[in-house]
Amino acid sequence: MTQQQPTLDRRAVVARILRQRDDSLVVASLGNPCYDLMAQGDRPENFYLMGAMGGCAMLALGLALAQPARRVLALVGDGELMMALGSLATIAVQAPRNLSIVVIDNEHYAETGMQAAHTGRGVDLVGVARAVGIASARLVRTADELDDAVPALIGGAADGLAFVAIKVGIEDSPPALPPRDGTFQRSRFRENLLGAQAHA
Repeated sequence: MTQQQPTLDRRAVVARILRQRDDSLVVASLGNPCYDLMAQGDRPENFYLMGAMGGCAMLALGLALAQPARRVLALVGDGELMMALGSLATIAVQAPRNLSIVVIDNEHYAETGMQAAHTGRGVDLVGVARAVGIASARLVRTADELDDAVPALIGGAADGLAFVAIKVGIEDSPPALPPRDGTFQRSRFRENLLGAQAHA
């Protein structure tokens, strides 16, 4: 199967999505999604899931269910999501209207040496998402398609469940390292959500 070469720049894609984030909560999976989120500026609404590969989408689902008045955005790598495909079925069944899943798909395992990954060999994550019931799932390959997709990703809390797989190139960007102290991250994120209740 011949694949079309991705042309979008990974970090520019994340910057474009986050430009209109307002108070959205953003969870990033380990590796490049964390670095790309941090590169746009550290915020208490960011949660960097540095060491739990496969858990990003489900953490975002839990947040979306617990915080129905806030938009929740999960930035996941394609390798990360391949470790937890079953999470898409659970997300589809729960169908939170305030959740967006964004797959930053470079078709490689960047964290372990840029080995070719399944999405570059014919595995269709958008097809999987649609098959389990996420009807809004879509593929983005161009800047125009990205511009068209962004409003659904960073819309209001009740705009609906969204799933977008974005094909990006493998060009590297300098790592922007987020806070690595898990206790600090948890406490800051919790305080941002709950205020004084966080210490009750």
